[in-house]
Formats: sequence, C-alpha cells, structure tokens
Amino acid sequence: MPFWRKKTIPDPCQKQACDIQTCLQAKNYDESACRKFIEALEKCCERNVGRESVCCDGIKTPDTKS
Repeated sequence: MPFWRKKTIPDPCQKQACDIQTCLQAKNYDESACRKFIEALEKCCERNVGRESVCCDGIKTPDTKS
C-alpha cells in the first residue's frame, strides 16, 4: 500500500493524555490535583506496552524501569 494511503492507527492512550492536559489547564497546572489522570495514562501505557504510542513516550512501564 502506498505511504499516502496508509491507515493511521489511533494512539491507544490519546484520551488519557488529553484528559491530563484538560485537567492541568483547569487546575492552574497543579500536577497533584490531576494525579488520577496521570495514573490513568500510566495504566494505559502499561496495558499497551509494545504498541506505538506517542502519548506514552517518556512514561515508565514495568519493562522500561531499571
């Protein structure tokens, strides 16, 4: 299939990443106030280890922790 016809696969954790941004903006970037959304993204990334996810770049999962 030509590159211009490739289907794009949605990021499996995009919703969780967007939820974090929405919360941070609403809470004046207070990370502690958005902890439940951050934990939801971490769990999503753990469930999707091995799948391509821009949203999970930099998120430590059990197989990436040292």
